Amino acid sequence: MAANRNTVQKIMQKYNLQCRIKPKRKWRSQGESIIIAPDLLKRDFTASAPNKKWVTDITYIQYGSTTKYLSTIMDLFNNEIVAYKLYDHQQTPLVIDTLMEALEHRSSPDGVIIHSDQGSVYTSYAYQDFVKKNDLISSMSRRGNCWDNAVIESFHSNLKSEEFQYVKFNSLGNHEVTERIRDYLNYYNEERIQEKLGYLTPMKYGVKAA
Repeated sequence: MAANRNTVQKIMQKYNLQCRIKPKRKWRSQGESIIIAPDLLKRDFTASAPNKKWVTDITYIQYGSTTKYLSTIMDLFNNEIVAYKLYDHQQTPLVIDTLMEALEHRSSPDGVIIHSDQGSVYTSYAYQDFVKKNDLISSMSRRGNCWDNAVIESFHSNLKSEEFQYVKFNSLGNHEVTERIRDYLNYYNEERIQEKLGYLTPMKYGVKAA
């Protein structure tokens, strides 16, 4: 029996249900330079205006014929997904390209805190140099503490539980996975209401606050 997305969402929230997510694998090339930034958010996932605090992360998408890696950036003002990239690797260009898209979408704002975990792509010199050159401020979770970036982690969990709940790993074509990710992100920004936003969608909340 088919069920409305919002109905399923409310039931899952009521009973604190989430899908089981495979733990991330961390890797770093031997001898690679790393830059660790302090945790500036300190689990304060609120923002008084757009482009004050962004959070970002990468998650595995294992429902296509090959594993894909989804990088997203969320604005904590209205929890809008500002930018995303879906690549077949999790190397530094993935996160730089995602950040570049966010900057283009938001007309290159200055002084935004961009918060991530301490994954190798975020601590890399290339990524940190890109952050600095674009007048952004890097912030990072404490090592091994997923709660320091809980909002974006929760978003990725919801994406998988809501969009791929009954899909077996590696059972779809990669093109279908790409379409499902795109459709879900549009739904999330434009249709999925959130209690934090006064039961508005991220887009409607952003327009109302403008």
